[in-house]
Amino acid sequence: MSVGGAAGAGPDGPRSTPSWPVELPAPDIERWRAGNTGIPFFWSFDSGRPGPHVMVTAVTHGNELCGAIVLDGFLASGQRPRAGKLTLGFSNVAAYRSFEADYPNLSRFVDEDLNRVWDRDTLDGPRSSVELARARAIRPLLDTADLLLDIHSMSNPVEPLMLAGACDKGVALARRVGTPASIVVDAGHAAGVRMRDYAFFADPADNRAALLLEAGQHWAAGTLPVAEEAFHRFLAATGALEVEDIPDAYRPPPPPQRVIQVTEAVTVRHDHFRFIDHYLGMEEIPEAGTVLGYDGEEPVRTPYDGCILIMPGRRLVPGQTAVRFGRVVDG
Repeated sequence: MSVGGAAGAGPDGPRSTPSWPVELPAPDIERWRAGNTGIPFFWSFDSGRPGPHVMVTAVTHGNELCGAIVLDGFLASGQRPRAGKLTLGFSNVAAYRSFEADYPNLSRFVDEDLNRVWDRDTLDGPRSSVELARARAIRPLLDTADLLLDIHSMSNPVEPLMLAGACDKGVALARRVGTPASIVVDAGHAAGVRMRDYAFFADPADNRAALLLEAGQHWAAGTLPVAEEAFHRFLAATGALEVEDIPDAYRPPPPPQRVIQVTEAVTVRHDHFRFIDHYLGMEEIPEAGTVLGYDGEEPVRTPYDGCILIMPGRRLVPGQTAVRFGRVVDG
């Protein structure tokens, strides 16, 4: 087995001490292996009543624990959809099963990032990897989904984000969910296509929509309630559950949301990319032209006043996203 975290060598390399404490458990999901869809670890439940096919996925990256806890708990509860069809699935199980709390960066993926392979050319092409095989297995089920929530977490302890893609329909769905407070409108990564941007989800003429939740720092205890709230509100917003089916704490209207438009992504082009400060994400840089770092010898500058830094990268190697620039356009 190849080591997915190896490319992240440095302060957060696979065998280094994690930057942040591991406060969440990694639940044993082996009891969900059989599934009932023909795809291991994927379960579908049909209400027998009209409604959309709602899909929620977790552990797209093997070291992101909150989604595994949420889906494990819901499946164990025996709760079923009120309308339409509900599918719950654990995506990169091979990576997740290798998780070690002492080296939590080691298990992000096995061969490659599962959340960068969802374009049709890659899925239909000749290349092979553990993650591509898994994506190809999941794809027929994903093709039947109307609404998707993909639960993720982040390297740094910053405020939660709902990534809505580049279409208005994504923002509308995020507003119906109502949480977290910041909605990010973005077109993805140069390194590859995310599941939430797969095919029809990225087509503005198609009603099918997807969201990607970044619930907080990967292993922080406070990340779990964020993921649980977004999960339950998503099920209520899509009609899979009634509002009275979700926990009382998630029923009151949430605070107002704001929309942050990503205007550009900085893709690493040279072997030596470095930030001049330790940016965690969501910092607002007051002045345009502020130097944030260097890609080789080329300065990386903010393009406008009030520039918000979206999820600065830690794998600063050519082809990867170093940071995305955003500004508030609503709220």
